[in-house]
Amino acid sequence: MNPREYVTDGDGIDWPAALLVALGAVVIVGLFVAATTSSAAFGPYNPAWDGTDDFREVIQTDDDVEGELIRETDRYEEVPAEETTAIVVAPDEPYGAADAARVQEFVGNGGTLVVLENYGTDANDLLDAVGADARTNGSVLLDEQSHDQGPAMPITTATANHERTAGVDQLTLNHATAVDPNGATALIGTSDYAHLADSPGTELEDDTAFDAYPVATVEDVGSGEVVVVGDPSITINAMYGEPDNAAFLQRQYADDDRVLLDLSHGEELPPLASITLTLRELPALQSLVGLFVVVAVIGASNRTFRNGVGTVRDRLGSGDEPGSALSDAERAELLRERHPDWDDEQVQETITALNRSRSKHGDR
Repeated sequence: MNPREYVTDGDGIDWPAALLVALGAVVIVGLFVAATTSSAAFGPYNPAWDGTDDFREVIQTDDDVEGELIRETDRYEEVPAEETTAIVVAPDEPYGAADAARVQEFVGNGGTLVVLENYGTDANDLLDAVGADARTNGSVLLDEQSHDQGPAMPITTATANHERTAGVDQLTLNHATAVDPNGATALIGTSDYAHLADSPGTELEDDTAFDAYPVATVEDVGSGEVVVVGDPSITINAMYGEPDNAAFLQRQYADDDRVLLDLSHGEELPPLASITLTLRELPALQSLVGLFVVVAVIGASNRTFRNGVGTVRDRLGSGDEPGSALSDAERAELLRERHPDWDDEQVQETITALNRSRSKHGDR
C-alpha cells in the first residue's frame, strides 16, 4: 500500500491517517537532523551561527588538499608531518601528556600547528607543551576606532608582509584577545586605539592605555611552525565570510597536501557523523560493512528473481490445470510483451524455471 492509498478512503481523505503520516514524517526528519547535526559551539556539524560547518565543508571539498577530521591524536603519528597542517579550535579540555607529546613530535618533524583561542587556558597549555613561545592573553580586546559593530568586534589594520598573509588585508574579529608574541613574529595586529579589558562592556577610564596589539603570530618550532590566533570565532559560520577571515584561514594550509581538523578535545560529534568517521578510521570495518552490503544486495536480488518467477508462473500457468499450458515460444512472446526490458537470456532463464516447476508438479 502506498501512502496515498493509506490516507484516502471511499469518501476522500482519511484525516486521522493523514495526520498520522505527517507526524511520522516529522519524527523521521527530526531524528535525521538530530543524527547529522550538532548544536555545540564551534561544532563542525553545527549549521547555526556559532558552528563551524562552513569552515569544515570548505576544507573537505577543497580539491587541492585532503581534509580530515580526527578524534584521536594517534593520527598525528601517521601522517607525513612536512605535508600537513593541523588546526585546533578552542579546545574544551586539556591535552594530556601523551596527546601533547604526539602533537609536539608532529611539529618537531615539520608539521604546521594552527591554534585559535581567546579566553580558554587549554590552548596555552598545548602551546607550552609543543615548545611554542606565543600565548593568548585572555583579556577582551576592544578597539575604539577600527571596529565593525562595536569595540568588541575589532577590524585589524596592520598586516605583515608574509607568505601566511598573502591576499589578506584585514581580519574581522568577534570577542577576541591579543596574542603575546614572546619572540614570535606578529602577522596581523589592531589599530593603535585598542585596549584590553575584563569584559566587552568595560567603560573607558581616564587612564586607559591604548596600543596596537598582535592578534596572530607565527614561529618556528623544531622543523615545523606554530601559528597562534587570538580569535577562534573567525571559523564560525557567522564570521567565516567576513573580510578576510576565510582567506586567512585557507592561507594557513595552502602550501600543504593535508589538513587535520583536530576534534580530539572538543564536543562529541552527532551519531551519523561519528559512525562515518569510525568507518574511515577502521579499514577492516569498511571491508566488513562492504561485504554485508554485497550479501544483502545478492539476497535481495535472488528474492526479487524468485518472486518474479512466481508471479510469471501465476500469470502464465504452470500446467497444473487443463488447457493452461503454453509452449515455450508462446511463453517467450508473453514475457517479452510484459517485460520489454528483458534480454533473451533473462527470458530463457525464466522459461527454464517455469518448466522445472512444471516437471516437479508432474512427478507428484
